[in-house]
Amino acid sequence: MAQVSLKDVSKFYRAGVPAVDSISLGVENKEFLVLVGPSGCGKSTTLRMIAGLEEISSGKIWIGNTLVNDIPAKDRDIAMVFQNYSLYPHMTVFENMSFGLRLRKYPKQEIERRVVEAAEILGIRSMLDRRPRQLSGGERQRVALGRAIVRKPQVFLFDEPLSNLDAKMRVQMRTEIHKLRMRLQTTFIYVTHDQVEAMTLGDRIIVMRDGKIQQCADPMTIYDKPANKFVASFIGSPPINLMQGRIIKKERKYFFDEGKFQVKIVEEMHKDVLSYVGKEVIMGIRSEDIYDKLFVSEASLETTVRAACEVVEPLGSEVYLYLNSGKNSFIARVGAHNRPDVNKDMDLVFDMSKVHFFDRETENTII
Repeated sequence: MAQVSLKDVSKFYRAGVPAVDSISLGVENKEFLVLVGPSGCGKSTTLRMIAGLEEISSGKIWIGNTLVNDIPAKDRDIAMVFQNYSLYPHMTVFENMSFGLRLRKYPKQEIERRVVEAAEILGIRSMLDRRPRQLSGGERQRVALGRAIVRKPQVFLFDEPLSNLDAKMRVQMRTEIHKLRMRLQTTFIYVTHDQVEAMTLGDRIIVMRDGKIQQCADPMTIYDKPANKFVASFIGSPPINLMQGRIIKKERKYFFDEGKFQVKIVEEMHKDVLSYVGKEVIMGIRSEDIYDKLFVSEASLETTVRAACEVVEPLGSEVYLYLNSGKNSFIARVGAHNRPDVNKDMDLVFDMSKVHFFDRETENTII
């Protein structure tokens, strides 16, 4: 178990083009930290630098109290789980799980004890004599996890370990990883492009883009208080609705004027939008904060929007409504009972206490 610290770490593959651009972060002992972002954002490169599989161009990396810049991967006391499992096809499950221990010349009894213990934790005790080709994708991933567990490392590193699994198996393996984390009580650093994995697994999330950290916070802070438009649009499914418009003032009230509709801004936000009166901004509102007016008992006309319902998409427990105001398209996520007519106008109510405003130039949050 150990803390991990990065100070001004960069990685350049070509002159002047950083894959990772001077990032600093700290991972606490026993913390589960998730690095999330689109392909090419630098998250896997960051993980590989921590593991020692990529040489850093500048900066410093500590694992515990040890500066590991010049320490090879095999001596960093970490274990890494890869996307493609990386199992030896000619070895049994037992041999794959014990390979690292045998290289380090652990006693035979200790190797057997650790492998059996890890197999029990992961529910693969009955598979120890099988070879990888005889296993499903989820079972292979369990073997890869077991190979990491038997090492009893200070830090576990996961590089998109669930991306090769089908949707049902991903949900199951997320649960298994969560249980494993609670049982092992050690430090986890987990890389994914899947924001659902990030939200459900992480104590903290780091959102990356173009080699830089955009925001680092706990999952609900990332969701409720995004630092900028990119974070707001990357985290959440369906993505946050973004609309361009202007902040205007009428008497003592402030409104967001989209062009086809105007909605009143709540008083708590007045001081933040004051300097943007008359200026173009971007408003973000999540799909669950838009309601069909028919199901709202007290709806103000100042927060009501008229839009055409273009598509109704039932998903069992909820329904997605794809709407168009005439200038912007947006999505509302409503209850399963709500099935409005397609290609007809309807009234929607915006929960204006939940909206976000972003500077059009910097894309940073205003509120």
